[in-house]
Amino acid sequence: QVQLVESGGGLVQAGGSLRLSCAASGRTFSSYVMGWFRQAPGKEREFVASISRSGGSTYYADSVKGRFTISRDNVKSTMYLQMNSLKPEDTAVYYCAADYSFGDYVGPSTRHPDKYDYWGQGAQVTVSS
Repeated sequence: QVQLVESGGGLVQAGGSLRLSCAASGRTFSSYVMGWFRQAPGKEREFVASISRSGGSTYYADSVKGRFTISRDNVKSTMYLQMNSLKPEDTAVYYCAADYSFGDYVGPSTRHPDKYDYWGQGAQVTVSS
């Protein structure tokens, strides 16, 4: 089992940057494929990005590609989401998630929330225009 805690959310103007962190505790962090999702009011939870166990493979939603960067530090048991060039439509609660998985590749299958075993409590990101 693993516990996940997000931090780093907040209010930023359009065009600004934020970095989210997801700290994990419990079972070995490097055993998990990790993902970021987001949910805006009245909308379904949406995939943002995923990263393989080693960090060598990443996968992004088209809406954030080129603006967001996912990374992880297995020594610190922490995953990050660097968000640049933020837009008002990026406003949402951002969740990190963990999938106990074999292999070291991430692709389209990591878009599905049902794939993930553990979730954090979420961090609010608000982008003002």
